[in-house]
Amino acid sequence: QVQLQESGPGLVKPPQTLSLSCTSSGNIRRIDAVGWHRQPPGKQRDLVAALSSGGTTEYADSVKGRFSISRNNAERTQYLYMNSLKLEDTAVYYCYTDTELGRYWGQGTQVTVSS
Repeated sequence: QVQLQESGPGLVKPPQTLSLSCTSSGNIRRIDAVGWHRQPPGKQRDLVAALSSGGTTEYADSVKGRFSISRNNAERTQYLYMNSLKLEDTAVYYCYTDTELGRYWGQGTQVTVSS
């Protein structure tokens, strides 16, 4: 059984910084792409950042230049570094991992940005 464990939750003020981590466990032989989605209150879940096994990154326009995704393959951990946080970054953040078995999701962690 594959499980993803996220850090958090986090409560910060704008424009503070917050980092999230997500560690995969279970019988995984290969991790391909990893990434993060988020779901603000009353809105749909959308992609925040993605990182391919080859190192290609993708970011939502709203977070470009502020957020950064990275991974440590040996530790099966991915990170989301969030800088210059804004009120509109408040959301539940979900990590995902693509493996040879398919895509798995974390349980979600609340990030609240409030002045």
